[in-house]
Amino acid sequence: ISGFSFTLLVGYLFVWLGLLVSVMFFTMLERKVMGYIQFRKGPNKIGFLGILTPISDTMKLFFKSSGKVVFSNYYFFWLSPLISVFILFFVWCLFPFSSSLNYVSYGFLIFMAINGLNVYCVLWSGWSSNSKYSLLGSIRGSAQIISYEVLFVFLSLLPISFQFSVSLFDFVYDGFIYLFLFPVFSLIWFVSLVAETNRSPFDFSEGESELVSGFNTEYGSLEFACLFLGEYGQVIFVSCFWVLMYISFYFDFLIIFLGVFFSLSFIFFRSSFPRFRYDLLMNFSWFYCLLYVFFGLSFVFL
Repeated sequence: ISGFSFTLLVGYLFVWLGLLVSVMFFTMLERKVMGYIQFRKGPNKIGFLGILTPISDTMKLFFKSSGKVVFSNYYFFWLSPLISVFILFFVWCLFPFSSSLNYVSYGFLIFMAINGLNVYCVLWSGWSSNSKYSLLGSIRGSAQIISYEVLFVFLSLLPISFQFSVSLFDFVYDGFIYLFLFPVFSLIWFVSLVAETNRSPFDFSEGESELVSGFNTEYGSLEFACLFLGEYGQVIFVSCFWVLMYISFYFDFLIIFLGVFFSLSFIFFRSSFPRFRYDLLMNFSWFYCLLYVFFGLSFVFL
C-alpha cells in the first residue's frame, strides 16, 4: 500500500472513530436534555453524573446474545444494518475537511446516490423480519424518505446553481453564507432533513403506540446497535451538511461545532412536539413544500 493511501486510510479511521464516540455521547446528551426538559435528572447512576452510561449501553448491546428470528429472511435481516453503517461511513468520507487529501469533484452527486440507499435499509429491515408491525413501519418510512428526498434534491439546486459546482469542497473554500440569501428555503430544507431521518415529530416508522417499535422491532444486540448507529450518525451528518451548504466556513471546528449545535434541535423537536399525522406529513411535502420550492426555483432561475 502506498504512503498516500495509508495516510488517507488512517485519516478515515480517525474520522470513523470520532463518529462512533460522538454517537455514543450524543445519545447520552439526548437523554440528559430530555430529562431536564421533563423536570428530571436523566441518566446519572453509572460513573460521575452518568458519564459512563453510553459505554455501558454499548457493552450491553455488543455482548448480548442474538438469536435467529423464526421465518425471517436471515441474509437480508443481517445485511440491512450492515449496509446502514457502511452508508454512514461512506458519506463521512465525502465530507470536505480542510485537511482532506482527496478532492472529490462530484461529491454532492455521489452523496445523493449513496444516501438514497438508506431507503433500502429501512425497507429490507421491515420486510425481512416477517412481522406485520415491522413491515408497516418500513413501508411508512420508505414512503416518507422518498418524499422528502425529492424535496431535498430540489432544495439543493439553489446553492448549487449559485456555486456553479457540485463539489462540496468548493462550498468550504468560497465560504458564502446562503442562509441570509435563502432563509425560508434553508428552514424547509432543515425540516426535510428531520423528516428524512425519521426523527420526531416525524418518526412514523417507529411509532410506539401503533407499530411497537417499527421496522426495528425484531432487532436486538449487534444488529440493533448498527441500526441505532446509522440513525444517530445520520442526524449528526445531516446537521453538519446543512451547515456546510448554508453557513460555509473554511475551519473544520466551526462546521462541526455548528453541526452539533443544530443537531440539538432534533432533541428539542422530540421533547417539544407531539407526533405529526402521517397523511398531513405527506401532503405537506407534495402539495405545499414542493410547490413552494418550484415557484422559488422558477423565480431564481428567471
